[in-house]
Amino acid sequence: MKSHVKAVVIGGGVVGCSVLYHLAKAGWTDVMLIERSELTSGSSWHAAGGFHTLNGDPNVAKLQAYTVQLYKEIEEISGQSCSLHLTGGVMMADTPERMDFLRLAHAKGRYLGMDTELITPSEAKAMFPLMDETNFVGAMWDPVEGHLDPSGTTIAYSKAAKKLGAEIVLRNRVVDLTQQPDGTWNVVTEQGTVHAEHVVNCGGLWAREIGRMVGVELPVLAMEHMYLLTEPMPEVEEFNKSTGREMIGVLDFKGEIYTRQERNGILLGTYEKACKPWSPVNTPWDFGHELLPPDLDRIAPSLEIGFKHFPGIEKAGIKQIINGPFTFALDGNPLVGPVQGLTNFWCACAVMAGFSQGGGVGLALSNWMVHGDPGFDVWGMDVARFGEWAGLRYTNAKVRENYSRRFSIRFPNEELPAARPAQTTPLYDTMLANNAVMGDSWGLETPLWFAPKGKEPKDIVSFHRSNDFGPIGEEVRATREKVGVTEIANFAKYEVSGPAAEDFLNRLMTNRMPKIGRIVLTPMINEFGKLIGDFTIAKAGEDRFMIWGSSAAQKYHMRWFEKQLPKDGSVRIHRFDQTLVGLSIAGPKSRDLLQKLVDVDISTKAFRFMDFREMAVGGAPCMVNRITYTGDLGYEIWMAPTYQRLVYKAIKDAGEEFGLVDFGMRALLSMRLEKNFPTWYRELRPIYGPFEGSMDRFIKLEKNDFIGREAAAKEQAEGPKLRRVSFIVDAADADVMGDEPIWAKVSKDYGTVEKPHGYGAPRFDTAGKEVRGSKAAEGASAVRGIVDGDWRVVGWVTSGGYAHSVQKSMAQGYVPAALAEDESAGLFEIEILGHRRPARINIEAPFDPSGEKMRT
Repeated sequence: MKSHVKAVVIGGGVVGCSVLYHLAKAGWTDVMLIERSELTSGSSWHAAGGFHTLNGDPNVAKLQAYTVQLYKEIEEISGQSCSLHLTGGVMMADTPERMDFLRLAHAKGRYLGMDTELITPSEAKAMFPLMDETNFVGAMWDPVEGHLDPSGTTIAYSKAAKKLGAEIVLRNRVVDLTQQPDGTWNVVTEQGTVHAEHVVNCGGLWAREIGRMVGVELPVLAMEHMYLLTEPMPEVEEFNKSTGREMIGVLDFKGEIYTRQERNGILLGTYEKACKPWSPVNTPWDFGHELLPPDLDRIAPSLEIGFKHFPGIEKAGIKQIINGPFTFALDGNPLVGPVQGLTNFWCACAVMAGFSQGGGVGLALSNWMVHGDPGFDVWGMDVARFGEWAGLRYTNAKVRENYSRRFSIRFPNEELPAARPAQTTPLYDTMLANNAVMGDSWGLETPLWFAPKGKEPKDIVSFHRSNDFGPIGEEVRATREKVGVTEIANFAKYEVSGPAAEDFLNRLMTNRMPKIGRIVLTPMINEFGKLIGDFTIAKAGEDRFMIWGSSAAQKYHMRWFEKQLPKDGSVRIHRFDQTLVGLSIAGPKSRDLLQKLVDVDISTKAFRFMDFREMAVGGAPCMVNRITYTGDLGYEIWMAPTYQRLVYKAIKDAGEEFGLVDFGMRALLSMRLEKNFPTWYRELRPIYGPFEGSMDRFIKLEKNDFIGREAAAKEQAEGPKLRRVSFIVDAADADVMGDEPIWAKVSKDYGTVEKPHGYGAPRFDTAGKEVRGSKAAEGASAVRGIVDGDWRVVGWVTSGGYAHSVQKSMAQGYVPAALAEDESAGLFEIEILGHRRPARINIEAPFDPSGEKMRT
């Protein structure tokens, strides 16, 4: 065993071996994997071995597609078979709502180049004759699904890594990790200490314990997962013999089960509601190649539905029941990337779908470590997406909820209840008393909308306009006509101070820093010229700046800020989190209302648009920004939590004469749409440049040599390939939700659509004849593929909804720059729930395009 290496990877499962392989492939051959037992000794060896490309996050889906493509490569390099079975698979819908879900998934697949297809239950039965198709209303076929040998695949990664120069040390547990003053690590093992520049936590079942060695409590929990294997079935053998093929994989939402052929029988697994965590506090180090006792009673409700839907399986004998633990994060996606607050400590854990995601995780992490950027938009997997509120008990509750809902539909207006409330402001009880429907905003309870008096404050979940539509409209109209108040504690808040604070921010941000008492809006880009932040910055004093941004990106941004800090202590950063809370008032009467609560002149000339001032509001010390996300006249008022109730009561009392209303986050997001305002995470993400994001006026290339300036200048000089645009959509009773394909009537291929994966499994009818095209699509407006006559998929929607004050359905998204200024009718369509709706680019904001109202 070497004593010094570039990087140590801890954990010899499929993810650890993938990371090792990709690091070596990227040129870091001086790397070592350390495994406490044998390779695959955690969850990998007993995994069901399925793989697929579909994922709720299209960016994760891209990495899953890469994983599937990778298997041929590692087989060739290693000489080790992965035992690939590319059978294809179907998702079965038993209700119209689940069919809507499949239409959404199918639409997402268009701009990713996925060759999915909506098919009938009968067509699905032809590929899996054990089902009773009368239980279903439709299905979606995906040719890029199948299964493999988990152990063989893991070994293939490891052999390929070793051929590239990597080292693997087995039967050697890591017992401690200590960081040196220079940022390097001592990896203390049972066989000695290894000095490394980087450490990667691929600990799987023990990832939590590895994290604790460095003082980090990772939000990961192992769950017991069961699947059963049947005895050989004559029906399976007959199908194989008559068609020369395997049966496909099937996912049944109603039964919470997945099933596929395994040898001459069937594998059937469940994600049951009555799920059970395994070792919720500590994972025993001596656990290895063992299975857990089966518990058929716990999965009996799922099996009952499964046998009804797939009667061909009911009478089959059970050969074996596998019950083994594997890990989840809170939302089911992996935890990948550098850990904020530590130097060169990386995570690649909670990869519950290791054989779908392991290759992509290894690629992204190796890119990140070697080149400084993952090369993909990995926000959906970034370890920084959860805050300190995601502790052990919160994680336990949330993972159980996620597991039990693995095959459940998540509606766009659905708020999940587990582990809530976790964080609350002083106004939480007041908001509930006001009939607020609350939502979870990065662990914080936040008012979404207010139900009318006498109505239950509850969302009726739907893909269509729901019971919040009318009340939100009233909130928007009252705010636009008079004045509204909303809580904005869910923003991120920072203070940057010190003698070099302004130089520091000028280096990080694309816009110039403001003068004392003024505010600027500014993006932040990385060295590759991609958008990694969007902030409001106020200069509060000579060496003091206040910054506001996206709450969900607080750890993400703190990680970047800390990386850029000067070593001499000349800059200090403080993250407030919920030690600073806020309220926003907006609307034409907002100045009149605020003037009654302050003892200073806030007339137009005295307190201009984009001014910042510290003042008493209702007698409480506050910071006030003359700006709001509504795009109307308005103010953001920030105070310590101890004063929030006082300020809110003062606003409510004084606002009565002006017709003040409470409004929630959904009304705020509706109002930002009609101003064409982008939002972080949806429109502004690390795969877009600032000019692609239409942030041109905030990019001051001449100001100084800020991070990413050269890349931004190149983007401007060459012209962006894409542009963010705003659409008015001729919608019916459903608005866009995000990730819908944008069609254009053009003859040219603009190259914005990902090309198909290159893997494909044909589909056959009952006579064994290959099927191309779907009977299910006949007469429907949804057309399979990314080209339909003169129409092409040219882009994708990032967000949208209904803009109530202008009474328009709106969407934002990215299209080729050559089309971004064409406001012609009939050029674009946006696919909503399987139906293509006419859409038109709207360059000027529908509400107050000149910005006169917010400057008044």
